Amino acid sequence: MTSFAVAGAGWRATAFWRLAAMLDGLTCLGAVVRTPRKLPVPTFLSLDECLTATRPDFLVTALPRAVNPAVLTEAVRRGVPVLSETPPAGDLPSLRTLWSEVGGSGLVQVAEQYLLMPSHAARLAAVRAGAIGQPSQVQVSSTQLYHAVSLIRGYLGAGRSPVTVRATRHTGPLVDPLARGGWTDDPAPKPATTTIAMLDFGGGRSGLYDFTDHQTRNQLRFRRLLVRGSHGELQDDEVLRLAGPRTVVRTPLVRFRRDTDHITLGDTVLYRNPYRGLRRTDDELATAALLNATADWVRGAGPPPYPLAEAMHDQQVALAIEEAADTGHTVTTTAEPWSA
Repeated sequence: MTSFAVAGAGWRATAFWRLAAMLDGLTCLGAVVRTPRKLPVPTFLSLDECLTATRPDFLVTALPRAVNPAVLTEAVRRGVPVLSETPPAGDLPSLRTLWSEVGGSGLVQVAEQYLLMPSHAARLAAVRAGAIGQPSQVQVSSTQLYHAVSLIRGYLGAGRSPVTVRATRHTGPLVDPLARGGWTDDPAPKPATTTIAMLDFGGGRSGLYDFTDHQTRNQLRFRRLLVRGSHGELQDDEVLRLAGPRTVVRTPLVRFRRDTDHITLGDTVLYRNPYRGLRRTDDELATAALLNATADWVRGAGPPPYPLAEAMHDQQVALAIEEAADTGHTVTTTAEPWSA
């Protein structure tokens, strides 16, 4: 049995301990909270109290970005592996400080789960299997900043070299019918800003970032993904590819069962649900996969799921998108200690 504790008590922290209760071989020993409260797991008022009492195999930090670096650093100082919430720090100076304190420890992974979601995992498997040849451009319009950068880099297979960013912002009216707390029942349009950025990774590889405020929850905006390759392209859940001389085919990715038993491209199975029967959302399945991958990593039974250096680079590129959109200038990311 692999154990972990959670620093935090918000909705994201809740997701971790709720899923642990459903997974074999994984248990949540408690949560670090700022004030006493009743939770379905034991609570502790300090990280020291929690780590001393429970001695978990790893710590999950689900905290605001202003607080997270200090807790993460203290855990590493005590030799405890950490799965840190995204992003690990808010701005470039904070990223540099955090890296100087924990970057060399090898103890920090980051909870970036998007590429583990069933649909993305299946699409990524198709791209990596050569379904569209060599990928050269990824267009993402579904999620914000560092999550989108992670998707773009993942589909391109891009490393952590400098990225050149050009970006613009546009504001227009949009109804926002759904918030985190539920339906708003508000039919009045409000100003919503769309940020569009072109990312140049070098070597003929590029990304298009397109995100509108609250798009992750807004039911009036599609979520779109396009991966262009040398021999075709993948658009959402369909692959257009060259199948032979003068033969071009369109093949859908097929999801079997509402509970996502598996996803196929033609006769090839791209994704199998390791948690069949739990009836979880795609985000919950990805979070469960991330927890299990972290457990394997701390036991020495698997690779690191998403090392700190990867998350540092994702956030650095995300900050460049914001800077380019704010200033109207072209921004190229600098080489940093986590770059490669």
